[in-house]
Amino acid sequence: MSSTWSPAVRRRMFCLLVAGGLTLGVAACGSGSGESTGAGSKVKITVTGQPPTSQPFERSVFDADVKEFEESHPDIDIEPHEGFMDPKTFSAKLAGGQLEDVYYVYFTDPAQIIARRQAADITEAAKGLKNFNDIKPELLDNFRDSGGKLYGLPTMNYSMGLLYSRPLFQKAGLDPNKPPQTWDEVREAAKKIAALGNGTVGYADYSKNNQGGWHLTGWLYSMGSEVARKDGDKWVAAFNNDKAKAALNQLRAMRWDDDTMGSKQLLEAQDVQRMMGAGQLGMYMAAPDNVLVLVKQFNGKYEDYGVAGMPGGQGTLLGGEGYMINPKATPEKIKAGLEWVRWKYLNPERFEKHVQQYVDGKQPVGLPAEPTPDIWQGAVRDQQLALKTRHANVPAENFKSYVDASSTIKGSIEPPNAQQVYAILDSVMQAVLTDRNANVDQQLASAESKVNSVLAQIK
Repeated sequence: MSSTWSPAVRRRMFCLLVAGGLTLGVAACGSGSGESTGAGSKVKITVTGQPPTSQPFERSVFDADVKEFEESHPDIDIEPHEGFMDPKTFSAKLAGGQLEDVYYVYFTDPAQIIARRQAADITEAAKGLKNFNDIKPELLDNFRDSGGKLYGLPTMNYSMGLLYSRPLFQKAGLDPNKPPQTWDEVREAAKKIAALGNGTVGYADYSKNNQGGWHLTGWLYSMGSEVARKDGDKWVAAFNNDKAKAALNQLRAMRWDDDTMGSKQLLEAQDVQRMMGAGQLGMYMAAPDNVLVLVKQFNGKYEDYGVAGMPGGQGTLLGGEGYMINPKATPEKIKAGLEWVRWKYLNPERFEKHVQQYVDGKQPVGLPAEPTPDIWQGAVRDQQLALKTRHANVPAENFKSYVDASSTIKGSIEPPNAQQVYAILDSVMQAVLTDRNANVDQQLASAESKVNSVLAQIK
């Protein structure tokens, strides 16, 4: 779940700076961020994304990449800054001229940033980037405005699937190499796993701290429903329908009729991860990066877990991250910033070296996550998968179902004002999972009214 936020609205007047076809916001009228650069001079750019010292491996990889980049690009000087996106300081940093030239964003951020003229238009500058057309177009679309102009680049992508315990599948007489493909199959598998007894839970789900609404969104997408849709110039709730009712009634049946979700509810991520790490949980909805958490924080083993595509196959919740350019940046800084992002994050020529860094650092290779992102299509994607398979030090075959599904299933990003929407949908999940007699129709109608009020705030 990525964090979403509402930065203060900057002044809306803007000027047109004609330089390589780039249209910048009003703050671009002037010398740009930092020192100005003349023809032939060295360009210095500030960039976010440097891992903290508490993550020594990731930090060492990042710093080594900065050094290698500067050696191969002697006309560009990188000044790395720790951290990623801080919603509380973003607008103030931008207004005060302290925002980095190249800054990190979650997939939930670009639409509002673009609407508020808080990013540079990179449409023309990006056209010349190598391998640009190998990036999944739906990910690039997340950084476009309604007119098709581009304001950022995706660098990491995930989608939700079904994470499951292979040992519990085996104990319950299920084939761990054939995970459930529909929610009905999930329900039947949960019954067999819960029947093992000793407090074993078949399926668990989140329901508090906005995480319940986040997972309910995943359920809705998997059923072919939506959370919000554009109606003319405004956003409206789109989940009060038969598909949403089917999803909630399925959850209610698993919780109350089958008793496969356990009596303890109002769970969040750490609760569920702890259960899975302890070998007491059969399945839960998650992205593949949860496997890393289970191993590193909850004493799990890579070979004990599998990840399948989202049950139902009608859709999945898509998330990720990327980088955008400060609207105050000069054309030279924009060009340098895009080259850094391309070289560091979007560079198939460095796939093998990056994978080898992970192998040498005794980090996992073979998961549907790092060390190379799942943002590619076509031959580049095939190249990436082949490399990770060849160098795998974890059982990559355990995640084949997820990898196969990710190339065909429809991915949808989080709704606008996601965190506020999730807070409202939390109450729907809580009602269904804690009250046997909860009225699904009433819960959806009430949530629809509240979500419409939240979406009405979007300008």
